[in-house]
Amino acid sequence: MTHLLAADGRRVVAVETDTQLAEGLRQLMRTSPDRWCGSEVVAGDILALDLRKLSNGRFRVYGNLPYQITSPILHRLFECADLIASIHLVIQFEVATRIVARPGFHDYGYLSVACQFYTRPEIVMRIPPSVFRPPPKVTSALLRMTLPGGRESLVLSDEKRFLKFAQTCFGQKRKTLRNNLRAITSDEHIHQALEAGGLRPDARAEQLTLAQFAALFTQLREALAEAPESPPADPR
Repeated sequence: MTHLLAADGRRVVAVETDTQLAEGLRQLMRTSPDRWCGSEVVAGDILALDLRKLSNGRFRVYGNLPYQITSPILHRLFECADLIASIHLVIQFEVATRIVARPGFHDYGYLSVACQFYTRPEIVMRIPPSVFRPPPKVTSALLRMTLPGGRESLVLSDEKRFLKFAQTCFGQKRKTLRNNLRAITSDEHIHQALEAGGLRPDARAEQLTLAQFAALFTQLREALAEAPESPPADPR
């Protein structure tokens, strides 16, 4: 992947946590310096690196992610959303379907909201286990995420607090919004906000669009400002 991306003199910053693989890529670069002109290998953890310093401006992301940390990596990338033009990732197909899921479907959850807030995601293709060595036990997918996403059309005073609010809404998917939101504000405030947004008292988070989440957050903004900071929820 790195070899193909570096074609035509493009600047590529390859992040590799495995030091042996990183050194092997450096050796490959030394054998064809003209092809790899301007490219570099950074041995390190993508979750710990300062991506803004690495990028030196607007950039695109390509990667074949460790499936078990897909969500943390995505959230790390979203911290630089203002600099990213697009994201192309090979991830587990099951996770990709959750990312692109629409309201009203079982797979729709917090990860769907967060990813669609920052990007416009789409599954480009399914990838069978047979194309990997060794083959995994799951089907994979190539996911394309174009930026910006839904946040461009929303007016929010505090995006980080909004995403925490969305996490709380999905705290327990089988519960209604009212039950989940009682952890951070009063039932009276929740009832008023749902009514103002034209939502049923028994509405569930999986039924709401991104715009409806934003409207509900805005309605509850003052009540939420008075509530203590809650611990971070599971980003999945």
